[in-house]
Amino acid sequence: MDMKRRDFVIKSSLASSAALYAPTVLAYGTPSANETINVGVIGTGDRGGGLIPFINQIPNMRVVACCDIIPFRLSSGLSKVEGKAKGYSDYKKMLEDKDVDAVLVATPFSTHSKIAIDALKAGKHVYGEKTMAKGYEGIAELVSAAEESNSIFQTGHQYHSSRLYSHVVDEIKNGKIGKITAFECQWNRNGNWRRPVPDPKWERMINWRMYREFSGGLLAELCSHQLDFANWVMGAMPEKVMGIGGIDYWKDGRETYDNIHLIYSYPEGVRASFTCLTSNAMGDYKVKVMGDKGTYILDYAKAWFYPEGSYEKKIGEVDGVSGATLNWDQDRGIPIQFDHEDPSKQALIDFRDNIVNNTLPVSNAKTGAMAATCVQMGLDAMYDEVIMSKPQQG
Repeated sequence: MDMKRRDFVIKSSLASSAALYAPTVLAYGTPSANETINVGVIGTGDRGGGLIPFINQIPNMRVVACCDIIPFRLSSGLSKVEGKAKGYSDYKKMLEDKDVDAVLVATPFSTHSKIAIDALKAGKHVYGEKTMAKGYEGIAELVSAAEESNSIFQTGHQYHSSRLYSHVVDEIKNGKIGKITAFECQWNRNGNWRRPVPDPKWERMINWRMYREFSGGLLAELCSHQLDFANWVMGAMPEKVMGIGGIDYWKDGRETYDNIHLIYSYPEGVRASFTCLTSNAMGDYKVKVMGDKGTYILDYAKAWFYPEGSYEKKIGEVDGVSGATLNWDQDRGIPIQFDHEDPSKQALIDFRDNIVNNTLPVSNAKTGAMAATCVQMGLDAMYDEVIMSKPQQG
């Protein structure tokens, strides 16, 4: 796509980012608080199948249908449902099912936009797994469909629902770390990222993450969560990105990179680096938000605050105890004590509540579009070996 076309299809789909994160009451009717939300899961592989047990645990929410084009994946999904569920090999047939109130779309990246749009047109509420949509046109079309629909659309960036992450974002916005200067993000693994294939005819369907036709690779499947978080903290999208990657370790016919390294430039000179490896798991998942007064470090379920400058571990009073000593983790700082639910489960609880209460999800079509646009910018920067600027907004 040429630059003018890219800017045209995206400029009307992203509103000013400052207003995207506040809950909004919507104007249409929804089920009462006592009604059960009946969910159909489209795509019962690793992610879709992995979310079914969470739905089983959530009051007033149940899986009533599963859909997958791969028979053994469909059987696996149905086996995880508590109670009876219908099985479908064609998602359009599921969308005709009047018993299904909402769908969870957990299919290959390249199919997200089409399936989600069809579901919205069928009057279903949609929980669309990340990354929200592939390509600038797919992003713009899904944003338009969500805006025109009377249904809830929630993007599956589950850390947006994490009460721990929300607490940290609030602390940052209230000045805890001072002026933000940089983000350092990584998500490292040691493995080829492949799934077993019982029959070669299923290779591209099962290992779709390996192929550019279907996938955005590590950037879309992993780093998109951290990009979503950086956008959330900054209340803005990056202005440009540079990056590099390669197929340097796993020589197995894959097309998507097995290592990526990107730097995004946000307003006011804030740089955000993103690294993802598949040949070394050192450090696993980590997000660092750095400011002139301190740093927040986050992993999947924990967070730490590391203050700048000399720091006395003894402070005047903690919980009424004079001279108490704070907990301190080596190289990470003060652990944040915060009770919270698993982010994936919490996101599904929030989805239920958004349907019942007519509220716009905090992870919605526009925040999802911001993250998806960042992903596409990064892919273009790596594949074309250029510095890629943000699409112009109208």
